[in-house]
Amino acid sequence: MKKKLSLVGIVLIGLTAKAQDANQGLKGAWFATSQIGYQQTKTGDFKNTNVSVLPVVGTFVTPSVAVGAGLGFINMKSESNTGTTAKTDLIVIEPLARKYWNVAGSLYFFGQLAAPIITGKEKENDLKVSQVGLALSGGFDYFVTKSFSVEFSYDLANFTSTTLDPKVGEKTTVTNFGLAHVANVDSAYLVGNPNLTTPLSFGFKFIF
Repeated sequence: MKKKLSLVGIVLIGLTAKAQDANQGLKGAWFATSQIGYQQTKTGDFKNTNVSVLPVVGTFVTPSVAVGAGLGFINMKSESNTGTTAKTDLIVIEPLARKYWNVAGSLYFFGQLAAPIITGKEKENDLKVSQVGLALSGGFDYFVTKSFSVEFSYDLANFTSTTLDPKVGEKTTVTNFGLAHVANVDSAYLVGNPNLTTPLSFGFKFIF
């Protein structure tokens, strides 16, 4: 009888420990990822491209909530059949927070709130560009293994304040709110609807 009780006790302890491990999820784990965005538009002889690369490092503060920060760059270029009409190189600093929900198996949906800070210069016209904002995005994260996943995300809403400071002339400050924006790199677009990031991005994440 004592042996049976001891065996039952060991099984219960093992199940309890397993349940506790499952509840911990990814809490305390660190991750590293690089979000990559690309967009190109063509109108007649004009072609605009927007490329962004944002390495991100973060940690899970709960089993389903992560915080982190990214440091990367955005390259924007406008071209015509006569050559380059605008070229902008920007640095991005982006603190962020994410909440994960399991969809099925290894597939998770996440919501992300980020506060990108962007600064740089449009070289052809010697125009200083800076932007601060808030961006809400949603995406899917598929865990190929427990240490590696592939993620896709799309901007759902964003608020930005952009300052354009030319070498000659007055500064222009534009405040903008957008839903599921579509970014463009036309210089006129910078004044009318100045979202500097691309709406769709993907990346690979390593968990350790």
